Amino acid sequence: MQRVLIHIAIALSLALAGCASNAVNMTSAGPDTPWKPNGREGGMWSMKRASSDAGASKTVGGSDFGVPENSALAIMPETPGIDPNRRYGLPELIDIAQRNNPATRSAWHQARQAALAVGMVEATYLPVITASVIGGQQTVRTPLPVPIGTERYFDTKLGGVNSALALQWLVFDFGQRTAAADVAKQTAFAANVLFNGAHQKLIFDVTQAYYAYGASIENLRIAEEALRNSRDMAAAAAARNAIGLATTIEVAQTRQFVAQSELRRVQAEGQKRDGYQNLIAAMGVNATLRINVQNANRRPLPSASKVPLESIIKLALARRPDVVASYAAVSASKAGVKVAQAEFMPKVFVAGAVGSGHGDFNANNLPVISQQASGAGVLVGAAMPIFDGGLKSAQLAQAKSRVEAAESTFHRTQSIAVTEIVAASNALRTALESYRAAEALHQAATTTYDAAVDAYANGVGTVTAATAAGSGLLDAKQAKADSHAAALIAAANLAFVVGGLTSANVAP
Repeated sequence: MQRVLIHIAIALSLALAGCASNAVNMTSAGPDTPWKPNGREGGMWSMKRASSDAGASKTVGGSDFGVPENSALAIMPETPGIDPNRRYGLPELIDIAQRNNPATRSAWHQARQAALAVGMVEATYLPVITASVIGGQQTVRTPLPVPIGTERYFDTKLGGVNSALALQWLVFDFGQRTAAADVAKQTAFAANVLFNGAHQKLIFDVTQAYYAYGASIENLRIAEEALRNSRDMAAAAAARNAIGLATTIEVAQTRQFVAQSELRRVQAEGQKRDGYQNLIAAMGVNATLRINVQNANRRPLPSASKVPLESIIKLALARRPDVVASYAAVSASKAGVKVAQAEFMPKVFVAGAVGSGHGDFNANNLPVISQQASGAGVLVGAAMPIFDGGLKSAQLAQAKSRVEAAESTFHRTQSIAVTEIVAASNALRTALESYRAAEALHQAATTTYDAAVDAYANGVGTVTAATAAGSGLLDAKQAKADSHAAALIAAANLAFVVGGLTSANVAP
């Protein structure tokens, strides 16, 4: 019987080993052939056979590389708590994003995982207690050289159960666990810092998209106003032409001006839709969600002034999440060197065990012989590494290399931070100066437009000058709106790169 079982096990092993390559049959027949499910994807792929329809359907235009539909995935994410009758300002939008954005949730889970890693390292300070139970029965049949009566075999049965409770405790390791705990704590600290940094990045992204969307709303309003003005001018030209004071060329020019204004309005409307979708994407909520957004692009702006860069840079280097997390990585790598150094030292441990066992022995149906035993013991020992082929030395060199790499990354992070701060400061100054210049341009373009229209209405100007002045006024107004939004975005960018964009209430 035992031989039969052995033969069956060997045969099954060889059969399964031979079927391992059959798993390839569950993919497409060739690199230019689409994969199609055949309904046999369950179970063991190694037992599958190639089917006659291993290829895929061909269409007139070529192969169909579509994937099977999964109705369980066709569920749009919902964002609760949105009032369609409420106008949401920037702080409210940031709050919605912080509660629903997947990026911050992912950063939060990473921080939790890093914190749990600290607990796992600290758990190694405690002893490990394990309980085990093993039981079984063995039957042996031995043929007798000479039959005894009707008995031709000598049967023996051996059965029993053993249970044990064991303790293992690493008592002293020359600070290896302490260093490992430092590595985990610094990593957890960095993860928490980066979690806050993810929120700062989210606040900046929403702020940037919010002001850009506000500029698109303002540009649409300006384009609609310009369209109304162009239609008024076309109507005036048609009226003058009816009484012989204007030519058909002037009427055609005004109609062209209306068409150009309509094109600018359509483009502005498209930019508004794109700006809204960019805002929704920055918030990380459902793209089909409709939020009534409050426009804040009419707020006054301060004049450009010199920013004390040196003090701002020092403040930023002390609180920017990427700089702080990078420094924590340096500290963690240094603790990793201590972990590698402790591998060269002996380990002192304590071990103990308590066990009991019960066994039965039976031979040819004779009376059963039972035996029960128990025991306990405590061991104190030390393990000293002697030779490992240079493995620990390589691990120590690797740990030291990580320190140098982490320090280089830290210095590079500091350098990038300083560069970003200087660039953001210059960008803010330029944006504020551009806004003041756009204001002056707007005033001049308004004067020119009013004068050109009055001159044409009084018969002393040309329609060409009036339409050119209208186009110039439209460009000036949109330049002012764009520079206004650019100044607000530049202010938010400066606050972000110095690590000061920490809540919705401090968004500029």
